[in-house]
Amino acid sequence: MNYKKLLVVVFCIFITPAFLLAEEGMWIPSLVKKINIDRMQELGFKLSAEDIYSVNKSSLKDGIVHFGGGCTAEVISGEGLILTNHHCGYSNIQRHSSVENDYLTDGVWAENKKAELPCKGLTATFIVRIEDVTEKVNSSLTANMTEPERKAAIDKVSASITAEATKDSHYKGQVKAYYYGNEFYLIVTETYRDVRLVGAPPSSIGKFGGDTDNWVWPRHTGDFSLFRIYANADNEPADYSKDNVPYKSKFSFPISIKGMQEGDFTMVYGFPGRTSEYLTSHGVDQIYSVTNPHAIAIRDERLKVMDAAMLESAKIRIQYASKQSRVSNAWKKWQGQNTGLARYDAINLKQQREADFTKWVNEDATRKKDYGSLLETFGDLYEKLEPHRLHRLYVNEGMYGIEAIRFANGFRKLHEMSVENPVNAEEVTKEIEKRKKAVAGYFKNYHQPIDKKIFRALIELSMEKMPQDLQPAIFEKINKKYSGNLDKYTEHVFNTSVFVDESRMNDFLDNYKTKKVYKLEQDPIYQLMASVLNHYHETSSTAYSETNGEIVKLYRTYMKALQEMSGEKKLYPDANSTLRVAFGKVEGYKARNAVQYEAFTTLEGIAEKYDPEHRDFKAPKRLIELYKAKDYGPYGVNGTLPVAFVSSNHTSGGNSGSPVINANGELIGLNFDRNWIGTMSDIVYDPSVCRNISVDIRYVLFIVDKFAGATHLIDEMKIVKD
Repeated sequence: MNYKKLLVVVFCIFITPAFLLAEEGMWIPSLVKKINIDRMQELGFKLSAEDIYSVNKSSLKDGIVHFGGGCTAEVISGEGLILTNHHCGYSNIQRHSSVENDYLTDGVWAENKKAELPCKGLTATFIVRIEDVTEKVNSSLTANMTEPERKAAIDKVSASITAEATKDSHYKGQVKAYYYGNEFYLIVTETYRDVRLVGAPPSSIGKFGGDTDNWVWPRHTGDFSLFRIYANADNEPADYSKDNVPYKSKFSFPISIKGMQEGDFTMVYGFPGRTSEYLTSHGVDQIYSVTNPHAIAIRDERLKVMDAAMLESAKIRIQYASKQSRVSNAWKKWQGQNTGLARYDAINLKQQREADFTKWVNEDATRKKDYGSLLETFGDLYEKLEPHRLHRLYVNEGMYGIEAIRFANGFRKLHEMSVENPVNAEEVTKEIEKRKKAVAGYFKNYHQPIDKKIFRALIELSMEKMPQDLQPAIFEKINKKYSGNLDKYTEHVFNTSVFVDESRMNDFLDNYKTKKVYKLEQDPIYQLMASVLNHYHETSSTAYSETNGEIVKLYRTYMKALQEMSGEKKLYPDANSTLRVAFGKVEGYKARNAVQYEAFTTLEGIAEKYDPEHRDFKAPKRLIELYKAKDYGPYGVNGTLPVAFVSSNHTSGGNSGSPVINANGELIGLNFDRNWIGTMSDIVYDPSVCRNISVDIRYVLFIVDKFAGATHLIDEMKIVKD
């Protein structure tokens, strides 16, 4: 053995920052050629950087869709057919569902294009190009600017850059900050506004495992749905019209049913939402010790009520399906995140990195001058931020976790207009009509007994846990008036407020007069909402914004220092809902002592979990029949049917629906989740356990083809068999 070489290798391992190890990162596609392509090809990727991202020719980029602004989808046919997660399409499936047409329970499959269902407000956005405009933005900035002056200058130059980039076109543009404002990129987009629901499996497939399995591996969820983009005759974006035609795709993903093996290259292409990989130990500790525990406790109360009520009737289940899903998703993620942060000693890991940083800073006088006090200042600012952050959390999660409070917030404009002098009667009338339209949509999915129980629970929790010196005066008034009897207070609120009863609300709006604005002011829900919100703005809003602003400014300097420290090794920017590339490989992981998880699950796992009496583990009769008959068509392998797999791609919220691509650029899966402990990857990425979970494309096709019989959709796709 060459011991000199061995020593060099060992030395390199120890001096390489932990955040540069493994295939960690969410990379900017336009920079892949410069930064990542060599490493990707070493791992087996067979395409070029231009195949991933190009402005001169069709590339994978042109098949990636920002779905509804919060998820990712991919184009899988030349006629604008797009694939995303079931949970991404869930709210639109719910909107089209009723007790008579229960698409959530039964699934929905359009027999032809005429039967595809319009989804009002749903958009599909493509990235036209990404351009580094850092120099242009920085040319308008000076070192002595205050933060408001800096922001104003950035906004001004960004508007100019965007206007120039999109003039004489239907494109939109936005300049986004990366690396805490050390770099800036122009994102030019094309947004289609007519998107229609094509197909979705029953929730017993699309949500199989439910809350029990959410954020968990092994997984057996067919988490997918199908939509189609429509355009005008010129293939350009247009509002919904029966005259619109299917979008002619610039690029559609070929779909591989060849399968994959452990160790095979994978790439995820999508729009990760938000990460905080460069937080200091102080920031991580505040999330772990303060933010997450309180947020979990608040959502605990909401879920207890929702879950019980949804078992009472099909109507309530449909009304609250999407709401419950949104509440429970983050609730379970935060628990997994905290478990991961604790198990892998994330705070101590951050402190070790900070010790390395301090050593590097102290080795140079200039660095010591520029960066020497950073970490101490972070500690002071986070301590100052904590009570205001907690106050903010109990307003946003606690008070606004009550549906009636959120609804009442929408009436603040009407109140402001009513107390103006003079009153603009015409504008007031317009606002009343807006409120009337909102009423129907609100009460359609509102069940008063649920909100009443949540109200009672969250009022008590907020009174107990919100910082005492930051509580609104109305809390004390309630306690005095009702002698601490919150049951009595809750009864009064729900017996009198217009915000919890559709008939009372309609009567209120039909007879509304500005001179009787006192009726709004005296409504107990409006009164509570206004008191809580006004008090927050008077006490914590400014303090939170100013302190958080100081922290963000400090991170800009800290990030600059970390980039200097990393030298030629480029650091990836935190996720900010812009298009990113992540790469890794198919691989299982060791979850804990004596527990090793394989990389794949199969239909046998569904049969094992199947329980018709458990809401999370029901399965359609048709699926069980196909399993028993082993009728898998071309999608089976070795007598079984692949369902899901895990790989080591660095993902986050927003990557839901992202394509998982093999070395040939072919679609092999659909990203939909992370393992529970791996949710800590938003803060600290550990390559040994952080995994993204994807539904195998063969299971998707099996459900579309063999289960649903929607062969006309299969016929649109380009299937690669060998």
